[in-house]
Amino acid sequence: MDVVFSEAHARHAPTQFMLRGNFAPMAETTARAESLVAAARQAGHRVTAPDDFGMGPLAAVHGLDYLEFLETAHRRWMELPGANAEIHPHSYPGRHMRTRPDSIAGQVGYYIGDMSAPMVAGTWAAAVASAHASVQATELVLAGAPVAYALCRPPGHHAFADQAGGFCFVNNVAVAAQHARGKVGRVAIVDVDVHHGNGTQGIFYERSDVFFCSLHADPATFYPYFAGYAGERGAGAGTGYTMNLPLAHGSGDNAYLDALDRGLDAVRRYAPDVLLVSLGFDAYERDPLGVLKISTDGFAAIAARIARLRLPTVLVQEGGYHVEDLGRNLVAFLAGFETAIGGGGRRG
Repeated sequence: MDVVFSEAHARHAPTQFMLRGNFAPMAETTARAESLVAAARQAGHRVTAPDDFGMGPLAAVHGLDYLEFLETAHRRWMELPGANAEIHPHSYPGRHMRTRPDSIAGQVGYYIGDMSAPMVAGTWAAAVASAHASVQATELVLAGAPVAYALCRPPGHHAFADQAGGFCFVNNVAVAAQHARGKVGRVAIVDVDVHHGNGTQGIFYERSDVFFCSLHADPATFYPYFAGYAGERGAGAGTGYTMNLPLAHGSGDNAYLDALDRGLDAVRRYAPDVLLVSLGFDAYERDPLGVLKISTDGFAAIAARIARLRLPTVLVQEGGYHVEDLGRNLVAFLAGFETAIGGGGRRG
């Protein structure tokens, strides 16, 4: 299978984020991507760097003001007296204020939705390269590959069109989906990260040309808290084209696969031309989040079920924080996918 990966991810290396009121060591680390790419290479997958697609694919999803903020934020932040080398917002507009301020101190709270998306000097370059990896993988699939894997870091599914959050800055899977929409009629996204893909949902919530299905831990007591409930089904022209399948905390392979079957049945009915998968390994039974209990064999089974849709498929990396087993889970997933489509990445 083709794996698209950029070494530029390493330029995004913040050291801490806010967790339960304390600054904690950063969970979304460079070691995650290095573990994944090393395992992919060892398993015999071909790893290539993405082309530079410019700002067009990103601007097709994200507001130009937001992209300008991401590009210039760190330089402007460092001009503040006594500024820390890492950007952590301290003021937010909340539910009762709407004005976009001119100052960088105000804009970091306006454009960054929580304290789990710290920015450093290299964040912008890493986020752009990550998005380009998703576009490159999409190009491979549009050219005839049955499946391709974008090893994206930083991840993307919590990024809205105009707001960062949850370790995410540019929504890689949304950029890939919109890029595919430029060449095909209908696209579906299935999000199997342990967190709800709230940014992806927000981007496509009022559209009928992109079907979005997310399986995730019940958000009532888990990030992102404010989205991902079963009653959220889209709005306007998009009504009925969003599907949320929240799972009880502690759910294991069987419960997950039952829910996945319901989601994939909906994808079949939608009949997309291209499928994108937000691929998280943070539902793993040994992940430090400890919310869902998916085994390594469970990830292989998830992959096989998705592969049996027989759709051109782009896999886009999201979360997963048990670094020691990330590579093993990825290899199991890719092998499960390839076996289901006939082996070696060929269509069966």
